[in-house]
Amino acid sequence: MRKNILILCIALSAVTIFSCKKENDKKIITEEITFKKEGELSIYNIQDSIPKSIVNLDIEIADNDYERETGLMYRKTMREKRGMLFIMETLRPQSFYMKNTEISLDIIYIDEQFKIVSFQKNAKPLDPTSLPSGKPARYVLEINAGLSDQWNLKEGDSISFKKS
Repeated sequence: MRKNILILCIALSAVTIFSCKKENDKKIITEEITFKKEGELSIYNIQDSIPKSIVNLDIEIADNDYERETGLMYRKTMREKRGMLFIMETLRPQSFYMKNTEISLDIIYIDEQFKIVSFQKNAKPLDPTSLPSGKPARYVLEINAGLSDQWNLKEGDSISFKKS
């Protein structure tokens, strides 16, 4: 009886080893993630109580845990007037990082009144260093690095957006 149990155990182990090996031999197929327009966003400068449009962007929206965790990871490029808007669940200090993000970004932190409260400019690709907001934020906008300066964005500028 013991001999039969031993033979059965050896046979099951061999099957498990060979089936696991076949799984590990499979190649992982990856696809480049493409932009999917999910909304439009405008950035304004308020001068003399009159909003002055700075720029209009097509945006992807990250409004669930998976999308917020993935963000713009694994993307090779992003056109100039595109970005990703992260909608966070609560107003609080936020922190992002660039792990698995291959393009340099400007990260713009925005409060619940849609006002820019801080920036992390020229975030380095693939860098796991924390990039904190320094102030409470409810929204985070990621755009290509350098555009915040090119468009002369400042703390206090505001945004508006609509979903498609």
